[in-house]
Amino acid sequence: MRKVALLGSTGSIGVSALDVLGRLRDRFRVVALAAGGGRLGELARQAREVRPALVAVPGADDATRLRELLAGEPIEVVAGEEGLVRAAAGSGADLVIAAIVGAAGLVPTLAAVRAGLTVALANKEALVAAGEVMTRAARESGATLLPVDSEHNAIHQCLRAGRADEVRRIVLTASGGPFRGRTAGELAAVTPEEALRHPTWEMGPKITIDSATLMNKGLEVIEARWLFGLPPGAIDVVIHPQSVVHSMVEFRDGSIVAQLGTPDMRHPIQYALTYPERLDAPAERLDLLAASPLEFEPPDPETFRCLALAYRALEAGGDAPARLNAANEVAVEAFLAGRIPFDRIPAVLERVLEARPPGPADTLEAVLAADREAREAARRAVARETEGRR
Repeated sequence: MRKVALLGSTGSIGVSALDVLGRLRDRFRVVALAAGGGRLGELARQAREVRPALVAVPGADDATRLRELLAGEPIEVVAGEEGLVRAAAGSGADLVIAAIVGAAGLVPTLAAVRAGLTVALANKEALVAAGEVMTRAARESGATLLPVDSEHNAIHQCLRAGRADEVRRIVLTASGGPFRGRTAGELAAVTPEEALRHPTWEMGPKITIDSATLMNKGLEVIEARWLFGLPPGAIDVVIHPQSVVHSMVEFRDGSIVAQLGTPDMRHPIQYALTYPERLDAPAERLDLLAASPLEFEPPDPETFRCLALAYRALEAGGDAPARLNAANEVAVEAFLAGRIPFDRIPAVLERVLEARPPGPADTLEAVLAADREAREAARRAVARETEGRR
């Protein structure tokens, strides 16, 4: 029986993962949970249900409250970054589901990789910000990285059809988000409520906004570069509104292999958990006739500039992707708080990228320093945007 640590258990991926794990109780046992402090009641409910030995939360106050909620339960509660690292790499797990959103998941995910564990990676920011560090650590420790993101999970499945040296390119599909087809001028009046209404997927707020700006796809391009060892020119993006074709691989003989399925994260989660086996479907199966027709179109990089900025950061290299990721987190938070309009998110990112040339990103310390510097630069850029609207 495999032992699992689930980082980010109260988020959308975490909830889906627990559903899959609940169906596979004869194969997996949850030994650690970790989550933010915003949903302690839900975390306590999860802990009572799966009974892990360890639960990690961000702060000491969160830990105190969670201990009260779990009074009488033989579950250890730990706090802070040290607690997250312990959940990831010191809980006895041999498989870690890394689903903490944003750069907050970087350190515990790296700890699991350095420990040589199998990491089911749903935190794309870990590879976006620290791809060089993460992949080098995996090579040195023998850790296995298995993508949970539906697009990269699809690529992983498609690559089983051929050898790495036979790949010409990969194609990541994007739904286009709720504003597909709108002009740049129309995006200025978009509200957070509108941006949070994704047409096909149910996700957390940050990822949903990233999907609306196409930054989610830009981050996935950067992640794909590290997961699959391909240059930017071999990673393409197409808009596919139905979210049925999750991604594709074109081989050098012209053959294109695609992975199709319903837009339900339980499918890629189970694939990552049980790889290389395939078990019975954990969710609704795809009805091809009901899903047809399937449409494809090019992205609009002039209107949705975040995708182009992600390619620019990837081409620049060094700490540019880490700084882009950090600035995006700040900008999305500012938009959700009503401090900047939707269409000014890319302007904040561009200012941060142009503030200085890329620096090195070959150590965790360098990545974290770039992350801190970019967040501060993004806050200044947001402040200027806010002041300019008065």
